[in-house]
Amino acid sequence: MKAATKDFLCEIDALAERRKSEIRGTFDTVVATGTVYYVSNSGDDSNDGLTPASAWRTLAKVSQANLAFGDCIKFKRGDIFRGSITAKEGVTYCAFGEGAKPEIRSWDKNLADPELWELYDAEHNIWRLREKIIDCGTLVFNEGERHSLRHIPTYKDGRLVCRDDESREFIVSEQLTGDLDCFPHCIDMARLSKYPTTRDGEVIDDFPVPTLDNGEVLGDLYLKCDSGNPGEVFYSIEALARRIGLNFGDKNYVRVDNLCFKYIGWHAIKGGACKHIKGLHVSNCEIGWVGGVIHNYFGNDPNYPEGGRGTVARLGNGVEIYGGCEDYTVENCYIYEIYDCGITHQITTNGKHYEMKNILYRNNLIERCVYGIEYFLDMNCGDTESFMENVEISENIIRYGGEGWGQQRHNKHTPALIKGWSFYNRARAQVIRNNVFDRSAYRMLHLVARKEKYCPKLCGNTYIQYTGGMIGQWGGNENGEPDVEIFDSAAEEKIRSVFRDKSPRVYIIN
Repeated sequence: MKAATKDFLCEIDALAERRKSEIRGTFDTVVATGTVYYVSNSGDDSNDGLTPASAWRTLAKVSQANLAFGDCIKFKRGDIFRGSITAKEGVTYCAFGEGAKPEIRSWDKNLADPELWELYDAEHNIWRLREKIIDCGTLVFNEGERHSLRHIPTYKDGRLVCRDDESREFIVSEQLTGDLDCFPHCIDMARLSKYPTTRDGEVIDDFPVPTLDNGEVLGDLYLKCDSGNPGEVFYSIEALARRIGLNFGDKNYVRVDNLCFKYIGWHAIKGGACKHIKGLHVSNCEIGWVGGVIHNYFGNDPNYPEGGRGTVARLGNGVEIYGGCEDYTVENCYIYEIYDCGITHQITTNGKHYEMKNILYRNNLIERCVYGIEYFLDMNCGDTESFMENVEISENIIRYGGEGWGQQRHNKHTPALIKGWSFYNRARAQVIRNNVFDRSAYRMLHLVARKEKYCPKLCGNTYIQYTGGMIGQWGGNENGEPDVEIFDSAAEEKIRSVFRDKSPRVYIIN
């Protein structure tokens, strides 16, 4: 084990910057086997889309188009497209032209316009968006310079009450106390979510529900801004709106290359639908500032350590398959500031059989996510046959776990650079090799399964962590949860003996 000197840490920073630059600078090399369609900000949805000069304009047109297996959608570099893409089976979504990768952003507009804001409470410097908006995970200012802390009340007996004291009414001017605190008032989310109940199990049905034509539910957005009208203070205000950047659902052989997904409130690239998905390939993409929207209101979140305050589930991943999967690859992507995880395959089986195999996460740079890479196979309700097989996590740089904006979550103790949780995780042929694990506010690795033989094999990884920080956990929990190992003077020996990485490079920050 070596000391992580200032010069060494500068070298790691430089390595990450080179990787970021390389990913952002990748060329377009996709060759289509079917028809190619073009999309640009200067296009028109009435065009045929068959040339750059006759390009389509909107993501809605792309989602509604009658596409065939092998077709290719190319977005113009340097353009920003707003909304969401519903992907089709066997279709590739990529870029053309010169300049920065085409960007997909979830909300309909930049909110940095003084005409969009009205002063709601002058005494407390609280502003309200004049237009209604769908639920949003947070607000991001000036392309990532700052972001909001989102406030979430409890819904009880049809009223907004404070989560830390349900006897008190939630009053915006009393709760938004910090500069740039925000509150998206989408109370209807409790009724329209998958689990439409309050904490006490009562269905909320006593208030009007304004909606857009596509069924998205609208509400008010409040923002405390001590410097004045937010639209004058900032040149960019992006809402992480409750949309998926690219939703492939249960479609197979979708490819995504050289696109940028930013400021998205749900997931950037998401599918699975509890099915078996084949052939998802995501490469050369940039994915940042994702997640934080309300998934549902339970009142019984098992990850809520304090208890008794009315819990809420928030979510948001970079690339996710929820369900079975096969031939699933994410490579050469820059992923950062994700509310939950950068990349994941996961499922709670609920008695059904799922297979997750031939999965490759390689050569990615992942920074400031709560979980850099997350996986789990939660086998329950009698399922004993599901498994993961041939999973490789290699050549990635994963940094600063639990240091991003996602730490405004309630379960602050869970972050990890690789998060496998402590589920059954029945698996074979899993390997984690030649990665750089660079600092985590909590565990670096959480790799636990029912049996030790199901745990991934580690080889040749680099470990950089603070003195007294956590290495994490590795091993079977059939007879009890493995100990959490601490990064101290014996860290290298622990990594070799407990985590079974026989050729680690270990650096300690004193």
